[in-house]
Amino acid sequence: MRLTILAAALAMWCASAFAQGDVEGSADYPGLGRFSGSVVTGYEVKDFDDVLIEAKVFKGGKPVDERKVEGKVTRIAYRTSGGASMLEVFRNYKNKAVASGYQVLLDCETDVCGGLDFARGGIETLNIPMMWVDGFNYRYLSARKAQGAANPETWLTVVVSPNNDDVYTQVTVAETGALEDKMVDAAEMKKGLKDAGHIALYGIYFDTGKADMKPESAPTLAEIAKLLKGDPGLKTVYIVGHTDSQGALSHNMDLSQRRAAAIAAELAAKHGIAASRLKTAGVAFLAPVASNATEAGRALNRRTELVLP
Repeated sequence: MRLTILAAALAMWCASAFAQGDVEGSADYPGLGRFSGSVVTGYEVKDFDDVLIEAKVFKGGKPVDERKVEGKVTRIAYRTSGGASMLEVFRNYKNKAVASGYQVLLDCETDVCGGLDFARGGIETLNIPMMWVDGFNYRYLSARKAQGAANPETWLTVVVSPNNDDVYTQVTVAETGALEDKMVDAAEMKKGLKDAGHIALYGIYFDTGKADMKPESAPTLAEIAKLLKGDPGLKTVYIVGHTDSQGALSHNMDLSQRRAAAIAAELAAKHGIAASRLKTAGVAFLAPVASNATEAGRALNRRTELVLP
């Protein structure tokens, strides 16, 4: 009884939390779109990550054909209100995927997929309240699009599950590709500052829409500290945050400034760099190095730069 009350309360909170429309900075995945009337409740893009793909149903509670795919990963969660059924939403996404060139690997519903075991072990989603999966009532799709001359191999999963009168959907797309070497060492930083007065860094990582640095940023931060400690003549360096054009300018201006400030704070606190040597600024998407019309261009625009005054 207590679990039922808790679930109902959480469901009500989820609905109210996202009553204002799409989350800031989100966008539909090109070529897939969304079910009519849906709003984005969760959004995450990672330049390199892995996703779990189930190509066959579970047998005896265990996976039969499970794959880990690495590459650029986009996760988008939606809430659909207004009376649409889970099947209607699911079939629309499947039809759209097939029309976009995906080959279906697995199309199953709860018991056929493997029931609660499949939901727990085979489905990866964003956390509640962004995405909701009822382990006793869901549908799952996995699909693959072959690599083209100008496009990577692409893997897709779609999970659809109801929650009271709403239907939740998560679209996860993985574009395969090798891990890009984004490490710039202190010597390269020094050369860039000397030759051009600035240098772009892509080895400092943040979750989408946040200013909390991820642990993977540590090597690049250490190289910045090495640069500053090894060259006392660099009395002042600006740390400038840049974003892509997803979301409002005001949001991105604030986000890019907070990210730059977080980097400066980390260098001062953990590497002993005098705070007086570190100035920060955020310019959002006002200084792009590539077109924001493509995801490849947006990835280049999401960066940190060191700039000499």
